[in-house]
Amino acid sequence: MQSLEQLAPSGFSAGLHIRFAAPLFFRSTYPRAWQDRYSSNNFGLRDPLVFWGISQTGAIRWSAITLPDPFGILRQAQEHGLTYGVVVSCGKITSRSVVGAARTDREFSDAEIAEIQAVAADLHAVTRPPDDLSAPMVDALRAVALGDSQPGAAAALGITEGALTRRLSSARQTLGVETTDEALRMAREYRLF
Repeated sequence: MQSLEQLAPSGFSAGLHIRFAAPLFFRSTYPRAWQDRYSSNNFGLRDPLVFWGISQTGAIRWSAITLPDPFGILRQAQEHGLTYGVVVSCGKITSRSVVGAARTDREFSDAEIAEIQAVAADLHAVTRPPDDLSAPMVDALRAVALGDSQPGAAAALGITEGALTRRLSSARQTLGVETTDEALRMAREYRLF
């Protein structure tokens, strides 16, 4: 994120692993007034930059996007100092990451765009939800997340406490954390349940 801040002097937005129309992680450093206008008008559902990012992979300068902008979102963005920009998109359509970066003084150079693409690809990779958690591991985490004690969670799953403990241990190991609380937090962040 610090690299994006340096590359985008007027701010950036990063929606990582967009699934079911919502990102697993979102951060924006665009001016607060623009963020407020954007969200209060639901521009995310109408933004040609978002449409491009969801439908394409690669990078494009805002000025090169030819999609319709009937709500004048790009014009309104300019009123907030977001004059020049680039949108970068990577990942599969089922888990797409879209990053926008802006500046006021000039178009981004090809080298800067390549750098932003590399940062976006890195962010996409490091925030990738785990796909190697088995269904039994997720079920064990879900049962504990519901507030059941370990004996209650095991009973709810129809397994022994030892089996529950092994599933939780495997989930922690797979997620690379030490405690079940950390595993639960990550599972929630990844929207595994």
